[in-house]
Amino acid sequence: MRTYVPICRIIFSILCVYSIDRGTYLAGEHAINKRPPEMFNNKPFIPRKIVLQYAKRLLEFSTAYLIGNKITLTGNEKVVDAVTAIYKNGYDKIDFDIVHNVNRFGNSYEYTYVKDGKITSKLIDAADSYPVIDSDNEYIAFVESYTINNVSFYNVYYQDRVEKYSDAGGELHLKGTYNNLTGLPVIYRNDNPIDDVFGRSDLEDYITILDSMEDLISKSVDAFYKYITGIPIIKGQQLKGELPTETVGAGINLDSDADFYYAQNKFDHAAFETLYKHLMTSLLDVSCTPAVSMGKVDISNLSEVSIKLLFSLANIRAMISEKFIKEGMKQRHDKFRRLLEMQGKRFKDQEWDTLDITFQYAMPQSEKDIIDNLTKLKEMGAISIESILVHSPYTTDVNSEMVRLSSEGAKVRVDS
Repeated sequence: MRTYVPICRIIFSILCVYSIDRGTYLAGEHAINKRPPEMFNNKPFIPRKIVLQYAKRLLEFSTAYLIGNKITLTGNEKVVDAVTAIYKNGYDKIDFDIVHNVNRFGNSYEYTYVKDGKITSKLIDAADSYPVIDSDNEYIAFVESYTINNVSFYNVYYQDRVEKYSDAGGELHLKGTYNNLTGLPVIYRNDNPIDDVFGRSDLEDYITILDSMEDLISKSVDAFYKYITGIPIIKGQQLKGELPTETVGAGINLDSDADFYYAQNKFDHAAFETLYKHLMTSLLDVSCTPAVSMGKVDISNLSEVSIKLLFSLANIRAMISEKFIKEGMKQRHDKFRRLLEMQGKRFKDQEWDTLDITFQYAMPQSEKDIIDNLTKLKEMGAISIESILVHSPYTTDVNSEMVRLSSEGAKVRVDS
């Protein structure tokens, strides 16, 4: 797909609807909710509309698996210290929201700026975001559009400026023009086989399977209540009286050759179980979610190798997502450098180019094995105390722990 400037507004409107649809689906607006009323025994019957919110759980797992643990910055010490100081301004939450938005909507947009002397970022809602791509597939502008109390607002981002428009009063007018120090917002996306600009929501892979699961379970519950209830049938002569309307606890007198029984439809629970289990397995396979993480299998006494095998698909998917997320983060770091240099902190190209990002996947690990491995590395002189604290499962604040070690006489360097 290529978006040309003359028709960009039309394409943008389509993308906006796409984002909103994904959001309403996550809010519970599923196809099963559109089942119309039926007639049963000449009476209106409201069918079951069972909504399965597995999509939210799968997306949350995918996000937490990739970014649930904080990222680690590596490279030149001076560069890492400068960027780490910026990350302390709430970037852990920003990173989590970026990955979650990419998984849910296919795209996420981040604008970096300076507020009160501190470098920070804001995330632009995917439903309000309209990147402008020209005929040469170049990213040339960005439009943020939203409506409050029937008044539309437009923030148009260019490389050197930001223009703000509003239609308050009935006509579109320019409210102001502001300098743009960091260029266009960063576009984060996931893999899309038919588009190299916009990502594809992971929900697209789940919805059809979930619709089938919701349809199966809703109709099965209806069938159980509508058709399992038996119809009383008498064969032969009844001795006296009429058949009681309530037969529980009541006796029926029949002739010697008569018979009484309930005619019932049999509920094929084995077929239901097989279909539902197959759909669930397909859903977990498509989403690369280990069944053990959803409580679908029972395990015990697994070795580290067995755990890695169980999470092998999750690792492969996280690696693919990491590739695209890291691409956006590198663009963010270039904006950090520009703002840091404006604040008087300059870096050589060979120093800044060493900056890299390491993701720590949230795969279950044995804490004992981690400690044993860190101990062996320390005995070999192949790891520092700070790195041990970073990877230790018992350390939550590395800097505070370094200060405590320093106060106890340990030979460690504490950054101010």
